[in-house]
Amino acid sequence: MPEFELDRLTAQIRACRICVEAPRGRPLPHEPRPVVVASTTARILIAGQAPGTRVHASGIPFDDPSGDRLRDWLGVDRAEFYEPANFAIVPMGFCFPGNDAKGGDLPPRRECAPQWRKPLIEQMPQIELVLAVGLHAQAWHIGTARAASLGQTVMNWRAVYDASAAPRVIPLPHPSWRNSAWLKRNPWFETDLLPFLKSEIRHRLRGKAGKGVA
Repeated sequence: MPEFELDRLTAQIRACRICVEAPRGRPLPHEPRPVVVASTTARILIAGQAPGTRVHASGIPFDDPSGDRLRDWLGVDRAEFYEPANFAIVPMGFCFPGNDAKGGDLPPRRECAPQWRKPLIEQMPQIELVLAVGLHAQAWHIGTARAASLGQTVMNWRAVYDASAAPRVIPLPHPSWRNSAWLKRNPWFETDLLPFLKSEIRHRLRGKAGKGVA
């Protein structure tokens, strides 16, 4: 059954220690805590980057100010956001990767996506819409169709959406408050992209099937 296979795969991901036991580069500097929400019925996949410090502590994806901003972008409340029948949440890296010298988050670990992403996505064929949040998610889900910069890729969101099929893809910047200056410089994001995004979310949520979670 699809639910059984997805449950089994998700359990393997949550027990994963590859970044400590067989790392590509330096081992993860702390105990792994993979964070993922998979679903056999959600039609929307949020493809993020990697958990931050607060998410690492709570084990709840987007349980931080970035999550508040993302939920505002989507036009949903916390209850809707954390309902697995609504959203699957699959970051490019499942564990908090640590901080760089400036205090920002390091990129997602290089072990996660090659090991787990393809088989996990294959267990969720019902996904109709992928929200590719940030550079690493866009590289995976958009590939050669993305532009030279994240800003240009997001600016080309309509072309990306129209060119994609089964599932559709919408590129988004990371909702971190570090990107507030970029958002101010690009008012089209709020006036053009966000109304379309919220409409797409409502459309997919109204047509959702029954509950399924892993």
